[in-house]
Amino acid sequence: MLLIFGLIAFARGYNAKVTATHAAREGVRVLAVTRDNTLGENAALNAAQTLDPANLTVSSTACNPGDPTTLTVNYVFTYDIPVFGGRTVNISETGVMRCGG
Repeated sequence: MLLIFGLIAFARGYNAKVTATHAAREGVRVLAVTRDNTLGENAALNAAQTLDPANLTVSSTACNPGDPTTLTVNYVFTYDIPVFGGRTVNISETGVMRCGG
């Protein structure tokens, strides 16, 4: 039973990491094309709809034409395995792309 619960916790955590990576990539792409931080951050939030919004934060840097910009998605993931207890893990994914001009 412990192995099953451990596999389930790992799968949930891995899914959260993949979702955060996708959200960072999608958000930075929109940011680089539109040069609008709000649109980029909203795109990242929309791409991460399966994650708990209370534990999700998105931040980005300014997008100047020709310069690289970044968008970071931070997610606080909590898992709980019976008998062993739970733990909180911070998942942070950053997308980088050169801004369009």
